[in-house]
Amino acid sequence: MDGGIRPEVTGARRIVVKVGSSSLTTAGGGLDADRVDALVDVLARILGDPAAGKEIVLVSSGAIAAGLAPLGLDRRPKDLARQQAAASVGQGLLVARYTASFARYGRRVGQVLLTTDDTSRRAHYRNARRTLDQLLAMGAVPIVNENDTVATDEIRFGDNDRLAALVAHLVRADLLVLLSDVDGLYDGDPSTPGTSRIAEVSGPRDLEGVSIGSAGKAGVGTGGMVTKVEAARIAAAAGIPVVLTSASRAADALLGRPTGTLFHRTGRRSADRLLWLAHASAPRGALTLDDGAVRAVVQGTGSLLPAGIAAVEGEFSAGDPVELRDGAGRAVARGLVAYDAGEIPQLLGRSTRDLARELGPEYEREVVHRDDLVVLHR
Repeated sequence: MDGGIRPEVTGARRIVVKVGSSSLTTAGGGLDADRVDALVDVLARILGDPAAGKEIVLVSSGAIAAGLAPLGLDRRPKDLARQQAAASVGQGLLVARYTASFARYGRRVGQVLLTTDDTSRRAHYRNARRTLDQLLAMGAVPIVNENDTVATDEIRFGDNDRLAALVAHLVRADLLVLLSDVDGLYDGDPSTPGTSRIAEVSGPRDLEGVSIGSAGKAGVGTGGMVTKVEAARIAAAAGIPVVLTSASRAADALLGRPTGTLFHRTGRRSADRLLWLAHASAPRGALTLDDGAVRAVVQGTGSLLPAGIAAVEGEFSAGDPVELRDGAGRAVARGLVAYDAGEIPQLLGRSTRDLARELGPEYEREVVHRDDLVVLHR
């Protein structure tokens, strides 16, 4: 049963709000100006109380959906090139619509397009945080989206849910609000009689036996409930409470009223960039470790040295994310590699001292530094 006003929400100062394509566009593609304005009305009211001192970062899907109608497409294309073309056209329309809508309240917006590569690398991560912090300090509303136009892998729809969780951690948010066309998490298909909304989730056990559906109703977005629950899990584990509800109930959610599903914090904040490395990076290759190196990486506090590597696969460059696997092929960790793939075979099983003596002092270094490594399985 729902309780009263939620202190986790009312006490939040910096809030990340994510809205899905289905809440902003028509089923046939194209932005619905009334829906955008309705959302902005809610956000502007929250921002309009100086005493509350609220800040909002908006993670908005909708670029590809907004670009469909202008390009004469009647449905979301399956091929990457046309997806990127639609994103290119639609992103401009999306930000223009937000710019005009927030201007009614004297608010400026700033576009921030992110890729996983931007945010797993240390320097890029710091730059992304600095930009978002500065926009907020200057009173602007950052509008964040994944940079679909230049994606090199197939665009993963629904990933903006996960992006929102990671952005919430990036900006040290106090709250994440996920808005879609469903008013919360249900213990079954919401259209089936007898199912009920889950008001609060305190941990994974609360979701045992819950059937989580995958599809939205509008047909222009592909982020279903699975991605939203996963995003909520990531944020909650990083110490950020999450409210999941429909866009039509955004005002109630942001005012702390008992709507939707509240996911309570389940953990504390971890090293910022490592959260991105664990949940947002796509490995470009893999290193197989011997048993001693596996123990050192998983249980210890050391870096990965050449002596502990048994095999290498994939094509990658220095700075790329790679999987670290045990002898059975299980990924036990992920890290940013300090060498190109072509350099590593000559390093396998050798000490850094020997390598420095034979190849030069620049080879007396770790293959993956501990600061650039996150453990996945212990």
